[in-house]
Amino acid sequence: MRIGIIVFPGSNCDRDLGYVMGEILGAQVQYIWHKETRLEAVDAVMLPGGFSFGDYLRSGAIARFSPIMDAVQNHAEKGGLVLGICNGFQILCESNLLPGALLHNTSHRFICRNTFISPAQFNSPLTRNLEAKAYCIPIAHGEGRYHASEETLYALEANNQILFRYCNAEGDVTSDSNPNGSAHSIAGICNARGNVMGMMPHPERAADRELGNTDGLMMLKGILKQVAERV
Repeated sequence: MRIGIIVFPGSNCDRDLGYVMGEILGAQVQYIWHKETRLEAVDAVMLPGGFSFGDYLRSGAIARFSPIMDAVQNHAEKGGLVLGICNGFQILCESNLLPGALLHNTSHRFICRNTFISPAQFNSPLTRNLEAKAYCIPIAHGEGRYHASEETLYALEANNQILFRYCNAEGDVTSDSNPNGSAHSIAGICNARGNVMGMMPHPERAADRELGNTDGLMMLKGILKQVAERV
């Protein structure tokens, strides 16, 4: 299985993600510079966290015009799997591959800490292997507040497109457990077809026993399981 990881100027979680997908989960990892125009027949595409050029305007607003994004768009239109984490989620929203937008945290401060998220459905590659409980996954963002129109939020709920919600350690979704003010406590969503996914928390930072946390490992393993089934 071949995983393509898109690298933008400022990406700082690309190697973390590559380590988990390659060294821990055994996939073949290919790092793809944002100025490339082809994906070279990868089975899934991942946009890592960090930063991308133009973030001072709005996170992902300029990166969406990178040459590689046309190939990512084509990959998604053909039903290929795409996952965006943190800045990658922002880029997918700016590229209209996912609905809504990521705005400044209500605190207007950068937040970097552990948080808890719970699956909102169990049909996507990221959630199909999970249990109905709270997972401890780190966040690191200044613009992580998910926002969308009431119509879009209703569609996300109705079409089962919400992947994760912020919750407390017991799995309860409360206003106090929402770290950034996201609408409906949304921490991750997918498109209507379920093949394009985005989440703000970093599962790759919770996927190694040496770090004392493997709560994110089953999420990323679900991508490879889906790829294997398709192949």
